[in-house]
Amino acid sequence: MTTRPRPPGALRRALTTAAAGALALAGAVALPTTPAHADATTSGDVIANLWSYNWDSVAAECTDVLGPNGYGAVWVAPPAESLKQTNYYWWDVYQPYSYDLNGRFGTAAQFASMVDACHDAGVKVYTDAVINHTAAQTGTGYNGTTLTNKYDTPDWDPDDYHTSAECADSDLIIDDWSNLTEIQNCELLGLPDLETEDDDVRSGIAAFLNKQIALGVDGFRVDAAKHMPVADLNAIWAKLDNTTAGAEPYVFQEVYPGSTPAASDYYSAGDVLDFTYASRLKSAFQGNVSDLESLPSSGVLTPANSVSFVTNHDTERNGLHMSYKDGDAYRLANIFQLAYKWSTPTVYSGFEFSSSDQAPPNSSGFVTDTNCASGWSCLQRDTAITGMVKWHNAVGSEAVANWSTKSSSVIGFGRGTAGYVAINNGSSAATYTFATGMADGTYANVIDNGSTTVTVSGDNATLTIPAKSAVAFYDGEFTPCDTACEEPDDGTSTVTATFNEYAATTSGQDVYVVGSIAALGGWDPARAVKLSSTGYPIWSGAVSVPVNTSFEYKYLRKDSSGNVTWESNANRSATTTTSAVGLNNSWNVADAGATDVTFNVSATTDWGTNVYVVGSIASLGSWNTADAIPLSSASYPTWSKSVIVPKSTTFEYKYVKKDSSGNVTWESGTNRSYTTGTSSGNTSTDTWK
Repeated sequence: MTTRPRPPGALRRALTTAAAGALALAGAVALPTTPAHADATTSGDVIANLWSYNWDSVAAECTDVLGPNGYGAVWVAPPAESLKQTNYYWWDVYQPYSYDLNGRFGTAAQFASMVDACHDAGVKVYTDAVINHTAAQTGTGYNGTTLTNKYDTPDWDPDDYHTSAECADSDLIIDDWSNLTEIQNCELLGLPDLETEDDDVRSGIAAFLNKQIALGVDGFRVDAAKHMPVADLNAIWAKLDNTTAGAEPYVFQEVYPGSTPAASDYYSAGDVLDFTYASRLKSAFQGNVSDLESLPSSGVLTPANSVSFVTNHDTERNGLHMSYKDGDAYRLANIFQLAYKWSTPTVYSGFEFSSSDQAPPNSSGFVTDTNCASGWSCLQRDTAITGMVKWHNAVGSEAVANWSTKSSSVIGFGRGTAGYVAINNGSSAATYTFATGMADGTYANVIDNGSTTVTVSGDNATLTIPAKSAVAFYDGEFTPCDTACEEPDDGTSTVTATFNEYAATTSGQDVYVVGSIAALGGWDPARAVKLSSTGYPIWSGAVSVPVNTSFEYKYLRKDSSGNVTWESNANRSATTTTSAVGLNNSWNVADAGATDVTFNVSATTDWGTNVYVVGSIASLGSWNTADAIPLSSASYPTWSKSVIVPKSTTFEYKYVKKDSSGNVTWESGTNRSYTTGTSSGNTSTDTWK
């Protein structure tokens, strides 16, 4: 359907008032300590929108990711039984067949267990409430309910729906989007419109929501709220029970942009999802992030009455907002949302798609378990995002301060004296000095889980911000943790592992390393460590890993659309001691079948000209000079580099020179030849010809 789901807010407030507060938690930045289980009374207000996750996957995510990383709530898909048609489109779940809780995402028992698991992890649960309408299509539902008349369901009779007379439109369909009567009494895309002004209908809807509250649900995102009068919504809310925690259920509403009704009309019925906020972020991160300094005056909703988001399942598909396909810019927009003091933030996670109606991964329509390594985009697990959730909780209600615009692509700002963030939306690294407002000292950078640090001296910090990335730090204690936030092995000792991977890429592709330990993302490609292309085609990066630890790892490529390509060889392995370690690899050359050849060539060059080696095998660029391997001039005029190549292999190679303009000069003569054996430590010593 064209009406969209909305992001959950974190603070619970009286449903009949317009005032809302943002709950934030002072938290922690420095050395690891024993992680504590999150608590529902103290966790932050960030809402994870786990759209289309089945109930078992939501439960696991609450336990392993959301609770340990300080998320305050999870917003899940509609739990009612819905239409089941042959293509299993995602929008089936917005066509309710019955208010039974056995549905596409699991059984009623699994739903109840999910709520309990999330509460045990300190995470509130908000469900998507589809209460404006029922299904437009007849057929069979996910719990076996059969409808032959769309106006006659297990919960509703024909006289419970609006008629064309009440709609004041003979075709009963919303045609005039400036006519409030049509918008609220006619049918949205043929979906039977419930007569919410009728007290029996209000009671029936309230009974459905109270059934969820009795199982522990803490609140609701109201689908298609603009299609119901505010008075009707408030009358339904008056019939709701308190939650099992003793509070009124939290309500936030989807009021899709249009001429009428206005989003502000719904403030008395609950918070409202802010579509304009998401649009402003898309404009900034696809244009100039410096424009965000004027965000409060750009037409966004008032923070006390709204819930912010970067995208949702509708708007990522219709192009209104950003999506995982925007890659690092999308991640940065979420970092900004978590850093900026405004309304309750949401972090969206859904499945990857190539067409707008595409079904989630499923078995006969029933959604299968979420696999973040295949078919799903799990931003909520990303190292930078979990770090920023902690940052967001730690800075609490501190105001935005010390705003600094360094260029159209680089901004920085603090939250009082509690934390500071610098964002670089540019295509290359940027170094600037920022007045932070922070106390002098050394702080962990939460964007990389504390692998790097920031030094503040005399209020200032000189930061080198990687391309399409950020640096963020806050006052207190920072606890790095893996997906499950397991207790660190023995505490604090780490050593630097430098990863060097030969990998030829196409425009828009980047190379990452991911592995079995927390510092390498715990095999989650969304949390993989991005490597630098400065020495292309050698991609390099330094990561702090635990001492005396064995781990497995692999490399992967990500393109600008977020598509992930893994190496096809077996997992690589390494073991650390107490000394730094260098790991040199080549794409798809397995460790067991690899050896090294150090190329040495004596060659004189002009200033700005460098020497490369290129050859007949993939790990030497396959004769493509764009993928030739740069040699080091540290022992000039001898140029050298150790290269990982297959064992027991004969290949041809040559040296080339490239000047500062990219012009290529090949050495003369025939191709050189080399044959590797089964041992390591091979050397080729040559003279330019």
